[in-house]
Amino acid sequence: MNAATLPDDVPRPLCVDCDGTLIRSDLLHEAVLALVKTRWWLVFALPWWLLRGRAHLKRQVARHVRLDAATLPYHEPLVAWLREERARGRRLVLATAADRSLADGVAAHLGLFDEVLASERGVNLAGAAKGRELARRFGEHGFDYAGDSRRDLDVWRHAGGAIVVGPAAGTLAAAAGGVAPLLHVFDRGAAHLADYLRALRLHQWLKNLLVLLPALSAHRIGEAATLGVSLAALLAFGLAASGVYVLNDLLDLPSDRRHARKRHRPFASGRVPVAHGAVMVPGLLAAAAAVALTLPPLFQGVLLLYLSVTTAYSVSLKNQPVVDVIVLASLYALRVLAGSAATGIQPSFWLLAFSLFLFLSLALVKRHAELGAVLRQDGQRAAGRGYEVADLVLLMALGVAAAMAAVLVLALYVHDGETARLYAEPRALWLIVPLLLFWVMRLWMITHRGGMHDDPVVFAARDSTSLAVLALVGLVMLAAQRGGWG
Repeated sequence: MNAATLPDDVPRPLCVDCDGTLIRSDLLHEAVLALVKTRWWLVFALPWWLLRGRAHLKRQVARHVRLDAATLPYHEPLVAWLREERARGRRLVLATAADRSLADGVAAHLGLFDEVLASERGVNLAGAAKGRELARRFGEHGFDYAGDSRRDLDVWRHAGGAIVVGPAAGTLAAAAGGVAPLLHVFDRGAAHLADYLRALRLHQWLKNLLVLLPALSAHRIGEAATLGVSLAALLAFGLAASGVYVLNDLLDLPSDRRHARKRHRPFASGRVPVAHGAVMVPGLLAAAAAVALTLPPLFQGVLLLYLSVTTAYSVSLKNQPVVDVIVLASLYALRVLAGSAATGIQPSFWLLAFSLFLFLSLALVKRHAELGAVLRQDGQRAAGRGYEVADLVLLMALGVAAAMAAVLVLALYVHDGETARLYAEPRALWLIVPLLLFWVMRLWMITHRGGMHDDPVVFAARDSTSLAVLALVGLVMLAAQRGGWG
């Protein structure tokens, strides 16, 4: 039955856009990110595919990836309303510019739509093309349409009514109301500056304070020149780390969306478009490079090595059991080496050994906490990781052993003859040994009991006991007169 001849008591078919409307993301962008993670070499083919048109590009990308429709960030208020409309007997049509195979996956997951119209056979079903196709099927003004962008104005001109997904007081709602009766507005909320700052994970910059250790250990942090290059190195590492964190979040979208806490991250939740993240990554890395160019070439090399390892970790190594925690520990050690490279201060053997063992233990805390969360949810494998819950006991054993090794290195450092020449009262440093022993044992006790945040550095920064231990260590170092590692 043509929509133009429907009885008055039969509601018009409701056609719904997908990207940005039904989901808080874009299927093409999601598919390209999946391609980068699983078959990165095909990224170089994207320009060639695009030369044959956007529909061909979408088809080729969709051929090489598989998206889990269940993990996508749906606009839940809209989905709930669509369920109500369907219960009333209304015909629902998913009308999207996404590739047919990806659109079918979304429709199959929701089980709401009577028909799916999507890009296929070389036709990119977007904008005016979508408007003409819907008018051909349902007649001029014979359907209602839900969309989220100004490009949807070309569809609303043919529609009997407009449903807008976007700010209620925004210009889109006013523009849509100018070409079709405005029936409903779903305010999805715009991304705020705080969302972008969350995506940068500025709290993780605490880890980059390790670049200051060489200057601190040599008792030269008070020198203006040394302090200046140390802070520049800290800034470069912070910018680079944020770039990698954004990349990691983009590549980890499916597993993050299955995680009880990580699903609320800016990209996983759809608060910040993944396309914005794709722009943020090169921007942050370019800023890091600009700062690094003011520092010695050796520092630039260490930073480049850090970026290479972290990228490899994000793409693949994080899924390799044991390898992942060793890489994480090594990344901490690289921060120390970067501080040495920036200042020209020779890195201490004790400092490097202590850092490696301590941060290996913290990396194992992180994995143990993640697996513990999976176990409490009756799962058997951590999403996006290679561990199983049966590995919990082994991870704890390895983590405690690494922590004890760090304590032992600290004790040997305090006993070393070189240390006595660096401090007015080196014996005071022995007080740090039981403080560290208490802290790591308490950390693993909390982890064993399931109370650990999945990032132990964040936990320590918020934990009053950890902060008290750090303050006591500082007082001990002050009592030794020349705090540092020499």
